[in-house]
This record gives sequence, structure tokens and C-alpha cells, in this order.
Amino acid sequence: MLALFLAVLALAGCAPGNKDIKRLRASCESGNAQACHDFAEKLRKGEYVLKDDTRAAGLFERACGTGVAEGCAKFGFMLQRGIGTKRDSARALEMFRQGCDRGALDGCTRQGALYQDGKGVARDLARAAALYTRACDGGEMTGCARLGGLYASGEGVARNFSLAAAHLTTSCDAKVPLGCVGLGRLHIAGTGVTRNDSIAAAMFEASCTKEENAGCFDLAIVAEAGQGIPQNFERAAELYREACEDRHGEACARLAALHEKGAGVYRSPRAAKEYHRQACDAGLSESCLKSKGS
Repeated sequence: MLALFLAVLALAGCAPGNKDIKRLRASCESGNAQACHDFAEKLRKGEYVLKDDTRAAGLFERACGTGVAEGCAKFGFMLQRGIGTKRDSARALEMFRQGCDRGALDGCTRQGALYQDGKGVARDLARAAALYTRACDGGEMTGCARLGGLYASGEGVARNFSLAAAHLTTSCDAKVPLGCVGLGRLHIAGTGVTRNDSIAAAMFEASCTKEENAGCFDLAIVAEAGQGIPQNFERAAELYREACEDRHGEACARLAALHEKGAGVYRSPRAAKEYHRQACDAGLSESCLKSKGS
């Protein structure tokens, strides 16, 4: 039995993945910046090595400092989320800027998202649109999805449903969940594409399955309305609750309304008031007065 165990260990050590890890580690330790970046990727995923976000963050930072653009963008993401390092929005923005300037297109997209949302920087939709355009033109599909969303809303660019549909279709075809959510919204409205509630609901479902929060919220809306799928208040309530827990104000308000009616959940003015309070805390002003009602 011991001999078999040792044989298994020996075979594992000879596996291509393990050899690759050893090669990357040695090359990184010898000063190869790209190897440090690639080794950090393995550490982030726990691929053939123990997952270690702190070490990965340090290696991405080192790779960035020695000219690897992707290292800048990835270290920025870890700074933004506080993964493996202290959260630092201002520094994350700078890392995204460096990555984008050096050709890491996901850095352009992430930088654009900060300008679009006004997180850590003054909101600037025109600048966000320019960054998304640069990313999308280079084939970064999340950038295309975000750019399509701006064309659909007319934020930072002139509203153009045809361009919105084109960018969102391209990104959805590339399996970007956010692109499918945006395209689904166009199908619901019948703008830029043919109105088709069933296609829209299927896109929201697929996006939600891939843990795209916007898709889950839109799926809840169509489930509540019975739009493109059978009406299902229970599922709508469940999805609203999950979104509300992530401080989505409208989801909290919609869940409050379900509690007021007793649709899919127990009827409870008290619970409705509490969810309106959470909606108010999340920035939905119209729920503030309702949260104080008797």
C-alpha cells in the first residue's frame, strides 16, 4: 500500500501541470516578469498549487512594476476588491490606467466602469465611453457589453439602438453575461432588435446562472410579471431577496411590495416596512417615506 501511495505521489509530481508550476516559479525567482504574472494566475486559481491570494497580489504588483500590462490590471482588480491586499480604490484606478495605457484592454474596461459608476473618481460618462470603445475595438468583449449599454441608454454617447444591439450581440455571442442582459433588455423593449419576451427571459436566465447580478434582477422582474416565462412570485421574491442582500435598492422595494400583497411571500406590513428601510438605505429615496409608515 505504501509503495502504491509513493508511486501516485511520483506520478503527480511528473504531471505536466506540476512541471509547469515548477518552471514558472523558478523563472519568476530568476527575474522573469511574465513568469511572475503567470505564476500569480495559478496562485489565484489554486491550479496545481495552493491558492494564495496574498502572494498572487504581490506577484501581480511585481509584474506590473517590470512592464507586464496585464499584471497592472489584475493587481488593480485585487486592490479594488480587497483580495489578497488592502482595498484601495484610488490605487486600483491608477493600476487600471497603467494597464490600459500599456495595452491591457481589460484595464481600460475596468477603468471605464469606475468612471461610469463614479466610484473613487468623479463620474464621467464620456470618458467611460471612450475607454469602453478602446477596449471593444481591441476585442475585449466586456468593454463591448458596457459600450452597448451606454448606446442603449444614451449616456456619454448619443443614443443609438442599432449600435447598442450590435455591441451587445457581439458580446453575448462571446458568452459575456452582461452583454446578454443588455441584449435581453433590448428584446423586452423591442428597440434595435425584434421584441421577443421569451428570448429576453432566456437571456436573463442564462446570465443569472453565470452569477451576473443584473441578469438575476431582470429575471425576477419577468418572473413576477409572467413576461416570456410563466408567472412565479415565489421565484421572483427569492431573486429580489438575494439582490436586496447585495444592497440593490429597487430589489428591496419590489420585495417590500410583494410582502404588502402577500404574493409569493407571507403578507406582512412589518416586513414590507423593513425592506423599504433597506431600499432607502441603499439610496432609493421613494422608499424612505414608506419605511417610516405605521
